[in-house]
Amino acid sequence: MARAILVGGLVVGALDGADALIFFGLRGAQPARIFQTIAGGLIGPAASYQGGAWTVLLGVLCHFTVATGIVATYCLASLKLPALARRPWLYGPLYGVVAYAAMTFVVVPASALSLALPRPAPLINGLLIHIFGVGIPSALAARWARRS
Repeated sequence: MARAILVGGLVVGALDGADALIFFGLRGAQPARIFQTIAGGLIGPAASYQGGAWTVLLGVLCHFTVATGIVATYCLASLKLPALARRPWLYGPLYGVVAYAAMTFVVVPASALSLALPRPAPLINGLLIHIFGVGIPSALAARWARRS
């Protein structure tokens, strides 16, 4: 199970991170600033944006830690609810939507950031990447863990 969670976390972190870099990069955001914003959830945006390379690295670490936690949650839930691992193409997308809602409406508002609710384009992008790049890979990691 640990290997599936670790690999799943790396896959989810890479897919979600690449999406953020592309989506927000096309809108003018600098890659470093994207990860500094993530770090800002811990240390506040002012400190994060002034922190240089170390806050970029902190943002990357936070991003992959959250991604791994999301995968771990699904994998552990699949131990109690085996259907989660047996039907990844059904439950994975649903989990992606739940993960997006939790991040958008619980985690980020509870952090040191004060971000507005997403506009339509980021909302649609966020839902799609969480369905295809977070939920499905989390479910596939759970299926892999159950088969190993």
